[in-house]
Formats: sequence, C-alpha cells, structure tokens
Amino acid sequence: MQFSDYLQFSKKITYIFLFFVIRYKWREVFSGEKESFMFKIGDYVIHGSNGACRVEKIGPLSGVGTSGEKEYYTLTTCYSNSTIYSPVDSTKVMLRPILTKPEAEKLIAEMKNIPELGEIEEKHREQEYRDRMKTGDCKDLVRLLKTIQTRRKTRLAMGKKSTANDEKFFRLAEDGLFGELAISLGMTRDEVREYVLKNVDGL
Repeated sequence: MQFSDYLQFSKKITYIFLFFVIRYKWREVFSGEKESFMFKIGDYVIHGSNGACRVEKIGPLSGVGTSGEKEYYTLTTCYSNSTIYSPVDSTKVMLRPILTKPEAEKLIAEMKNIPELGEIEEKHREQEYRDRMKTGDCKDLVRLLKTIQTRRKTRLAMGKKSTANDEKFFRLAEDGLFGELAISLGMTRDEVREYVLKNVDGL
C-alpha cells in the first residue's frame, strides 16, 4: 500500500469514528439534555472485527476493578455466544447499527462493482487485512474477499496453494459479511453465502 493510500484509509476510519461520536453526543451538546444511549437493549450492532452482536444490557459493570460509574454496552456475539463489554462513549472500536434490509439488498447489488484492495507490500499484508476487518465496513470486507480470491487463483495457476493467512482472513471476512447480511435479510449465513456467490463474480 502506498503512503497516500494509507493516509486516505486512515482518514476514512477517523471520519467514521467522528460520525458516530457526533451522533452520540448531539442531544447533550445542542439541547442541554442528558445524553440518551445510541443503542437500546435488543438492538443488533456491529462491533469492530467481532461482527454482529446483540445488546443485552446497558449500564455500569459490577465487580472487582470497576468504579460503577462508567456506562457499558453488554454485547453477545451472534454466532459464537461470547460476551463483550463496550464503553458507551468509546471511539477505540467501531460500533454501529447493522445494515437495514434495503441497505443489505443495495450492497449485494453493488458488490460486482466494488474493487479489490490496492497493491499491498507482502510484509504489510497481514496488517492490512487486520485493519480492513477492524473498520466494520461491509465494502471493505467485500474488497478483502475479492483480493484474496484473486490471489488464490493466481497462486493456483502457479501450482501453489493459498497461504494460511489468506485462508484465515477469507473465513473471517466471509463470517463477518454474511453474518451481518443474514440478520439484515432474515436468512441464515449459508443461505446468504449461497445467494451472493451465485450472483456476484470474484467472491
């Protein structure tokens, strides 16, 4: 990845974080009212590279090492049943609503036109993959999948197997993308995967 591409990517992540921070704080700043929570119990959200989660509780944590003052979202991951505690005012990890059904349908229709990632230096490849996973952006997951799929085909033509890192991040990107779309569309991940792979070249 060239330095200019890295700067653009860094700016993109910063703008996304700022959007959600501003969205979270607007009522307190402009109306003087005590801030209400961005999400409510029962909402489905995307938590960085952890993917789709459900908001189970909102409030202070109890236990050793907690002050009882800081507010947290208690999240349960939708597919691994793990628990995540995310500060409601955190900007360190992306936390956003899952796509609506119309947004999911629009994304699928646009997938064929979403480009691969740009040229990546091999020594930076794993970090680039990780960074794309952390954005929580479905289009970044599509780019990642297309990039790895092209690398698979290139290596196969050379008589080589796909690398372990490529396979690992391909599975993670598929799980993240199809997991979110499944909730948005009311389908299973396997149903979404079958539909997308049938209708979108390059994945």
